[in-house]
Amino acid sequence: MAAAVKAEMGPMLRLALPLVTAELGWMAMGVVDTVMAGHAGREMLGAVALGHGLYYTFAVFGIGVLLGLDTLISQAYGRGDIADCRRSLAGGLVTSLLLAPPLVGLAWGMGPVMDWFGIDPRLREDTQGYLRAVSWGTLPLMIYAAFRRFLQSQNAVRAVMFALVTANLVNIFGNWVLIFGKLGAPALGAAGAGYATAVSRVYMVVVLAWVTVEGHGWDGWTAWPGWDRVREVARLGVPVGLQISFEVAVFAAVTAMLGSLGPVALGGHQIALNLASITYMIPLGVSSAVAVRVGQAAGRRDHAGAKRAGWVGIGLGAGFMTLAAIVFWTAPGVLAGFYTKDAEVVAMASSLLVLAAVFQLFDGIQAVATGALRGLGDTRTPMAAHVVFYWAAGLPLGWWLTYPGEWGAPGFWAGLSLALILIGIVLLAAWQRRIGKKDEWN
Repeated sequence: MAAAVKAEMGPMLRLALPLVTAELGWMAMGVVDTVMAGHAGREMLGAVALGHGLYYTFAVFGIGVLLGLDTLISQAYGRGDIADCRRSLAGGLVTSLLLAPPLVGLAWGMGPVMDWFGIDPRLREDTQGYLRAVSWGTLPLMIYAAFRRFLQSQNAVRAVMFALVTANLVNIFGNWVLIFGKLGAPALGAAGAGYATAVSRVYMVVVLAWVTVEGHGWDGWTAWPGWDRVREVARLGVPVGLQISFEVAVFAAVTAMLGSLGPVALGGHQIALNLASITYMIPLGVSSAVAVRVGQAAGRRDHAGAKRAGWVGIGLGAGFMTLAAIVFWTAPGVLAGFYTKDAEVVAMASSLLVLAAVFQLFDGIQAVATGALRGLGDTRTPMAAHVVFYWAAGLPLGWWLTYPGEWGAPGFWAGLSLALILIGIVLLAAWQRRIGKKDEWN
């Protein structure tokens, strides 16, 4: 058993570490936009932060749909069918073309939503400017997602890491030029941050497309894949898109409702959420690696390999998040102090980080188990678990504890903690059940 785990650990880490770096690079782009906009003024900071949150609430659905390619391409690669890998990439590119227009339409139509939430008119104008600018990067974002799944499902993860890390440099330079009006460019403020992000996404597509052409040529992925392959991408990917969208939406809903409790509760919540999001990037990267390793094993009908890859990945995710939980539990005030010196906000964030420590282990398990199930082609179980436990259990309980129970902000976090614990348990059981059906592999 120990020898089998050791044999799997090397290939898993070679996949996971670049993907973890890529996920952290992805998160950094939003942070960089917000920080640099903040130097242009309080209004710019608020507009970019709000615009970024609104845009990703629906853009993640498109990215999630293309995660269905993990199953198709990794399994085809596992059975040695490179032509089918290319056909799935073509299906992903067609899917990208279909997804982008409605997502751009949502970005341009956010005005009434902001009016409904009572956003200040000045903030609304700058936020709409950011949304319209960043929307130009929507199609490149979808195409990038398709190329990324194609490459990483065939173990070419260094290109993915390189694209995202260097895209941050492109984004920083673009922000400097377009937000502040450097090198003769107009000072566009919040819209400048959106355009810089869009340009960085075009850059990512160019990098990954070039790597794909160099490594695989033009054959196959430029041909028409057939509507049956596009439908297959949608069948596997739409549940993933819905799962991620519901997850993002529940945290957006909590953030919006906590605004009624004042700046201390909201500030503490944002700090704790940011730290929990950072730790989540590690099991998220491992999840992508596990989806590939399990999918490749499934493609070659290697039950033992798929089982080993899934459990090793779950162990890695759980191990890291256990360490994160210990840090959250023992030093919450130190972590919160990096964000602010306001004693009340630090105290609030500290209380929420203690609650975050409770669900870290289960968050790691559910993230990686989701990837393992996706490698087997099961994307509906994770979607159902997230919808039911977040929206039917965690959010209602959190609301009750926060308001009638008078817990304040910790009430919502207690509800979300329960939801994540239940999701982790259910998805771990689902993985164990699916991988235990050895007769299906004959």
